[in-house]
Amino acid sequence: MREIAKRFLEDQNFTKEEFEELLKGFENKEERAAFREKAAFLREKYYGNKVFTRGLIEFTNYCKNNCYYCGIRGGNKNAVRYRLTKEEILSCCKQGYDLGFRTFVLQGGEDPWFTDERMVEIIREIKGNYPDCALTLSIGEKSYESYKKCLFMLKELGYQTGAGFMVGSPGQTLSCLAEDLVFLKELKPEMVGIGPFIPHHDTIFKDEKAGSVEMTLYLLSVVRILLPNVLLPATTALGTMDENGREKGLLCGANVVMPNLSPLRNRKQYELYDNKICTGDEAAESREHLRKRVESIGLRLVDERGDGAEI
Repeated sequence: MREIAKRFLEDQNFTKEEFEELLKGFENKEERAAFREKAAFLREKYYGNKVFTRGLIEFTNYCKNNCYYCGIRGGNKNAVRYRLTKEEILSCCKQGYDLGFRTFVLQGGEDPWFTDERMVEIIREIKGNYPDCALTLSIGEKSYESYKKCLFMLKELGYQTGAGFMVGSPGQTLSCLAEDLVFLKELKPEMVGIGPFIPHHDTIFKDEKAGSVEMTLYLLSVVRILLPNVLLPATTALGTMDENGREKGLLCGANVVMPNLSPLRNRKQYELYDNKICTGDEAAESREHLRKRVESIGLRLVDERGDGAEI
């Protein structure tokens, strides 16, 4: 094992250049195994064998942006668009609550129809109906007035924050990933999402190579070591790239999974990338299926909010 890898296991106060040098060893089996072991130890230390669920509600696939990688980009004329009504969103929450979900994720394209006022109305009703639940927003870039411009300020305001990155997106270098790791180290978000880039057939990047599963797993371990008490999902994209990708992600330090609570009729329409899994299972079937898969690797799916642990 290289000296820089040994040092990272003991002291994570790395510069961008040091992170870049560290990442050059991701194909080193000894280093990967050591990082995976340390990441699993830290997950166990702060969360035991618990795996938390986030009920994903994909409430709109309208988007004003034209991100090169994304299947619901505004310029994709082949996308069949939809918006869930407030009543449909609340119905998803009720179904999820009855199944044991205690955190909901509202995720959508950057849809101008969902103004701040409309979002506040929806959020207020969800929080009023389910005061014991957490609510995560993943709704695109917002204005200074909406988000106080900065994740750091959100933390100061008392919000739990999330950040992350795709692995293997076209043009990405180890230097880019190193910069992302420096940002995570500075922000210390409560949740970090990492998944491999997967091309979509209706985008500019349709012919680009997908990101590496192995690099994604390696980075999950790196992030767990860097932020020991972080909430770290084993993403759907990882499960799409590898049949056992989510289990492998959990073994590399992840401790969150995100089953889909969206209406069955809309799941295929929220296609950020090709061949996305979990577009056909009922929410109850999906959760039970996940429970068995999680238990098969010695972990336990729990019915809890899953707030970040204190160090």
